[in-house]
Amino acid sequence: MAALKLCILSSEIMPYAKTGGLADVTGALVHELALLGHEVRPFMPLYASVRRLPDMSRVAGAEAVPLDIGGVTYEFSLWSARGPDGDPPMYFVDCPPMFDRSAFYTTDPDEHRRFLLFTRAVIESCQRLKFAPDVFHCHDWHTAFLPLYLKTTYAWDRLFAGSRSVLTIHNIGYQGIMPADALPDLELGTEESRLDQRDLRFGLINSLKHGIIYADAVTTVSPTYAREICETSLGMQMQGVLRARAGGILGILNGVEYQDWDPRVDRYLAARFGPEDLGGKLVNKQLLAQGCGLDLPASAPLIGMVTRLAEQKGIDILFDSLPRVLESRSAGLVVLGSGDARYAEFFAGLAVRFPGRVAFRSGYDEALAHLIEAGSDMFLMPSRYEPCGLNQMYSLRYGTIPIVHRTGGLADSVQHFDAAQGSGTGCVFEHYDAPAVHWALNTTLDWFQDRPAWLRLMQNAMAADFSWSRQVREYESVYGRVLSSSA
Repeated sequence: MAALKLCILSSEIMPYAKTGGLADVTGALVHELALLGHEVRPFMPLYASVRRLPDMSRVAGAEAVPLDIGGVTYEFSLWSARGPDGDPPMYFVDCPPMFDRSAFYTTDPDEHRRFLLFTRAVIESCQRLKFAPDVFHCHDWHTAFLPLYLKTTYAWDRLFAGSRSVLTIHNIGYQGIMPADALPDLELGTEESRLDQRDLRFGLINSLKHGIIYADAVTTVSPTYAREICETSLGMQMQGVLRARAGGILGILNGVEYQDWDPRVDRYLAARFGPEDLGGKLVNKQLLAQGCGLDLPASAPLIGMVTRLAEQKGIDILFDSLPRVLESRSAGLVVLGSGDARYAEFFAGLAVRFPGRVAFRSGYDEALAHLIEAGSDMFLMPSRYEPCGLNQMYSLRYGTIPIVHRTGGLADSVQHFDAAQGSGTGCVFEHYDAPAVHWALNTTLDWFQDRPAWLRLMQNAMAADFSWSRQVREYESVYGRVLSSSA
């Protein structure tokens, strides 16, 4: 494919800002697309925590640019910083009244204005840079109005006459819904009729819905999730608008940055290892147990979890099943996560109930996350739904057997182990309920006792390849299709 000019805009991009998988995916896309020779210009807000980056400089010609949002004039400036490891420069939209806050996301009443400003500022910045993207690649609700803006507010600018838009949905549960009285904030003027009129009558405006309607292509982060959001209640009341798209919704499974998540090169590990030499895995298991205050024999299985403590992550179905397993089996458990207080209390309670066998660490710790992946024998992900998920793919590379619910990207990346045939990479349970996850835990613990079968399972898992260098080609194909269909 000939080199393309690509504008990637997202509310978070690694390594600058991260709350979840969105940042990992956008950061990987910037890196991989640039490696393929495309001209990539990534944009994100200049949050307060990002402002401390060294080597940032103002972009000439994009300083104190006025933007009207609902009758209020804001000013933004554009900054750039050199990308890591030879990546292209990152562009930051600086508007302190909007982005100098204590968190990337807020519940403030102007939350929608923050990302409307960001989206329009990216377009305005491209104008001042005289950069005409072949494709604007938008991510989630925060940037979902860009396809409509290209067709309305900025349709006059011939700079974007050949530009097309792609929207990627990372989690359809977050839709950017604002009240209907925010209509003036969109600054659509006579084009307000393009908005979903039924929603307006119900008193709301749905950001993500308009991206789905007006983007030239819509993707999501796994093939199974693409089907689920179109055909089941996991579409979060968006099934109709998704199915109405003539081109459908394409599911592209996320990839893994193996330079960061591979036990052979992992900078966080005291002992590195690979499929040809697994000795280092036992060393990491011992270090993990010691660091978390566990008193387990080396032969006892250790279950790991690194998770947001949220309903989506399936913790509810562990309330009965996990204590029963810990009572009847000699397994240990290490959990790292933060979020809902009732889930934190559940895991903290397990640590009290099973001293020396269960450890719970609240918050997020990158080094500990890597050690849990490397030192655990199995990794528990019982998610109610999971658009893609990355930890199950990390776990495979570390020979840490994933235990997952058959949904979204978990279904697409983990194959249930057949001990008789020696095929498969993990344990997959079908039904989202306590008996199913109880069965899965016991089944995996039984496999662990069969050492030849377990070694085969580990080797299968570590051979799985979800590298971004493979997955990024599918995004190239999407770009090519939207450009050829408009030619």
